[in-house]
Amino acid sequence: MSDRLLTPRFLVMCSFTFTVFLSLFQLLPTAPYQVIALGGSTAAAGLFLGLLTYASALSAPFTGTIGDRIGQRRVLLIVSLTLAAFTSIYAFITDYRVMLAIVVVHGAVWSALLTASGAYMASTLPPTRRAEGLGYWGLASVFSIAVAPPFGFWIYRFGWQALCIEIAALNLAMAAIAWRLPDDRHDHAEERAAQPAGEKRSIVELRVVLLAISLGLVSFAYGALTSFSAMFADDLGVTPRSLFLTMMACAIVVVRLSIGKRLDTIGHRTALLPSLVVASSGVMSLALTQGTITFAISAVVFGAGFGLMFPAFAAYLLNHVPALRRGAAYGAMIAAFDTGIGTGSTSMGWLIHRFGFRAAFAIAGLIALLSLPYFIVAERRLGYKVSRP
Repeated sequence: MSDRLLTPRFLVMCSFTFTVFLSLFQLLPTAPYQVIALGGSTAAAGLFLGLLTYASALSAPFTGTIGDRIGQRRVLLIVSLTLAAFTSIYAFITDYRVMLAIVVVHGAVWSALLTASGAYMASTLPPTRRAEGLGYWGLASVFSIAVAPPFGFWIYRFGWQALCIEIAALNLAMAAIAWRLPDDRHDHAEERAAQPAGEKRSIVELRVVLLAISLGLVSFAYGALTSFSAMFADDLGVTPRSLFLTMMACAIVVVRLSIGKRLDTIGHRTALLPSLVVASSGVMSLALTQGTITFAISAVVFGAGFGLMFPAFAAYLLNHVPALRRGAAYGAMIAAFDTGIGTGSTSMGWLIHRFGFRAAFAIAGLIALLSLPYFIVAERRLGYKVSRP
């Protein structure tokens, strides 16, 4: 395989991912407001993202293997059309409890998209530049996160139905882009041919799940920030309310363009460990913020750590799984990651309601800080080899 990164297949996949997160991050920050508008409490508002990610987490280890068997491109196409249907349904729901019930199924479908996207991109990237490529690919979602929340809140001014129709149109655009992707079913024909006939592989990559809990501890804070950073901005009188997500996205872009291109040379593990600490520090500092400047600084610190954490971990992980199991491995990683997001979103709604924003974010920061010692202990106990990429 050539060491070239910017291939047509890579660029088409980036456009697909940009559209995916452009639609998602219009829905996630606005959905809590819609839940409240339909009569739900702040805790119920947190359940929207919580239930979506829990459903994704529970189903990801299983949906991840589907792409390994039928092809990742085919999964991306089917899921895009299915998400368009779900978003259209949201437009006509008048009871927040029905909305929360629908999002559970939505989350299961979402997990298939995440695992198929990761596995497809892993097959696209040269192994010697895998972390760098994953970081650049991740910028597609970062750019969409930077623009999607303010755009989504602007559309929301015209009504919830208008927002849902616009997001459904983006989901259809995702399907059109997925149609243009090359078929990946022949990418690993030699590996499949060499696989012993009748060999059975476990559906769940348990070792990956256990190690990825370290990622889940940080994603606990990420879930809290995604759902409640806008509401905290309102409480502080900070404008625009999407400032945290926008500044976080900007920080991710900067670190991936400046440091991310060297992840494969300095070592995936070497980059991962300090990034866990930096991300945790950003959340803890948010509990002490006093205004717009400190609010933005917290976002930048968290974004810097989070921006390096995910590509470093994913590249580290892919060095320890066979090519034919990438979908299952990504599913296991998403299971731990989304469990953290769901737990953060769900419990933060209750914590904010009971103790206030500052105490809730302080707790989230302390939980994220546990990620470093957990990773080191789990890595040793699970038998992962500590080596450079």
